[in-house]
Amino acid sequence: MEIFKHSRAVKWTTLSLLVFSLGAGLAVGWRTEARSGGQVKGKSSPGYVSKVSPDLLGLARGPRAATLRVKVILQINGAASSATDALLPGYGARTLRHFQSFNARVIELPAAAVEALSARSEVRFLSLDRGNVPSGHLSLTTGADAVRVTNGTTTGGLDGTGIGIAVLDSGIDTTHRAFLDRSNGLRVVASRDFTGENRTDDPYGHGTHVASLAAGNGRISNAQYIGIAPNANLINLRVLNAQGAGSVSNVLSALDWVMTNRAAYNIRVVNLSLGSPAVDTFRNDPVCLAVRRLVDAGIVVVAAAGNNGKNSSGQKVYGQIHSPGIEPAAITVGASNTFGTDGRGDDGVATYSSRGPTRSYWTDSSGTKHYDSLVKPDLVAPGNKLVDAEALDNLLVAQNPQLDAGISPVDGRKMMFLNGSSMSTPVVAGAAALLLQASPNLTPNLVKAILMYTAQPLAGFNMFEQGAGQLNIEGAVRLAKIVRTDLTAATSVGAPLLTTSTPPAPQTTIAGQTFTWSQGLIVDRTYAVGAELITLYQKIYGTGVVFGDGTLVSSGVVFGDTTMVSSGVVFGDSILTSSGAVMANGTLFMGVNVLLSDGVVFGDGVVFGDGVVFGDGVVFGDTTLRSDAVTQAQSASVGGDLTSAMNLQVDTGVDCLDY
Repeated sequence: MEIFKHSRAVKWTTLSLLVFSLGAGLAVGWRTEARSGGQVKGKSSPGYVSKVSPDLLGLARGPRAATLRVKVILQINGAASSATDALLPGYGARTLRHFQSFNARVIELPAAAVEALSARSEVRFLSLDRGNVPSGHLSLTTGADAVRVTNGTTTGGLDGTGIGIAVLDSGIDTTHRAFLDRSNGLRVVASRDFTGENRTDDPYGHGTHVASLAAGNGRISNAQYIGIAPNANLINLRVLNAQGAGSVSNVLSALDWVMTNRAAYNIRVVNLSLGSPAVDTFRNDPVCLAVRRLVDAGIVVVAAAGNNGKNSSGQKVYGQIHSPGIEPAAITVGASNTFGTDGRGDDGVATYSSRGPTRSYWTDSSGTKHYDSLVKPDLVAPGNKLVDAEALDNLLVAQNPQLDAGISPVDGRKMMFLNGSSMSTPVVAGAAALLLQASPNLTPNLVKAILMYTAQPLAGFNMFEQGAGQLNIEGAVRLAKIVRTDLTAATSVGAPLLTTSTPPAPQTTIAGQTFTWSQGLIVDRTYAVGAELITLYQKIYGTGVVFGDGTLVSSGVVFGDTTMVSSGVVFGDSILTSSGAVMANGTLFMGVNVLLSDGVVFGDGVVFGDGVVFGDGVVFGDTTLRSDAVTQAQSASVGGDLTSAMNLQVDTGVDCLDY
């Protein structure tokens, strides 16, 4: 594995040098023939080497040059740093970042001024600040980069500042550089151990990776592996021991601590990248009840769906959502596979990601089981072969050396791979933090609704696999920013939800690809669609309720409770396989009446439809919680849908502070 990584790195380095050589060769022969106001007018003759990269030059000479501002790497000749800094304002430029070891700057300036600046003798070369490394693409492909950028810069963007994210996991290695703030202060603001091992570091290695996906900074490898909310505060609540196992009581103790201390640390989000077999109905499951309590208190709780999406024969398995992912009030997250590309047109649900419906149940006095049969997950997010922080001397890497990504040999800068819904969950937790930073008065139910409404339906996957679709942070933040801030329990059904009468366009463009939002919500055993979900206030968005409180069912027909939802909201009677358009488009997978049949048709071990199997699968033990890193470690080999196009950016050892 290491030989493969190194040889690939050599190939990429060689290819990069070849590309750069070709670019320089193409630029030879250009010189300035005429200038007016500092702008290049003419073409070239042999002997002139352009000091502007071709893609940047294209923008500088393009139709939008007069209004477009670009983020550029400025390389400076010799000792001309101070002189160059002084002249930059004259070109409408401002410095975003200084490098410690390189005679260069990151600047932002009008595209129309690029060629004039390049003509200065102090300037050695100008190039776009590109961000196109496939394996480090998480923040771009999710839309997080878009909300951190304001007018082409990082200034004024969202980064989770002030929001506390509680991570219930195996601990956090606080010596890792990923958890520092811009002033070198530690953003892990509290640590508690609930395992009895009397330590809060991360000997297992799962929690550090999870925490950095949610809120790791961009210091390493030039921000290629930046977390979703890189300046959020982290609350480290250790509930899994050095072997990655824990108990329900550990989690309950930690959730109780959150309830007591939420105001002191502004804990607005809780991340649960763990789970236990879902046996008891969510109405009885103690962790589900605790999660509901937190949500009613205004805390967003994000839970992993699990990694039991296929059996040992490779068949799709349904009904394997873990607890507390079975809780209706939680945001339950499955794993999508981006195949290492920024564009989302090739994305799909990872084969191992647990599918719904929930198979937790209660038993009546006659011994009959009554299944919850909720549609879960609520949405999916990238969770396949993600690269982020590696805890010092952790067990996962010790037992599976191939998990080390080879980014750095330096402790505190190492990165590792992990796969699974444990990784997709903190991506959504980080997204929730950004929404709450953008609009602090959002309730947990509104956060959940916005994330689902703006999600991208993935073609060919049904609602039990993807919920509303794949996370779209750009769209979610855009919608969150225009939600009214004066909503209360007294706000009536059908009152305006937004501060504007014009709802946002339900499309997002990422990496040059435009997709349409789902424009719907997963609601217990069905789904709801309609523009009124975001134009009008729905009572299900308040605290103390769940989305299912807005649905009524009669003889298998689903319709709305107009005391809870406005009359323009439409509920579906079928579970669909998406066409890749809005949530209501697609083909019939199964009717809602099957879900209501308490397992008579939809029963354990029944082969249904496309040959997939429904059943209880492997049980780890009724009282044992286990992170899904066991599955992740076993599935880390190259092959199948776990393979991503790997182009890893090795760390230089110099901190990047521009995040």
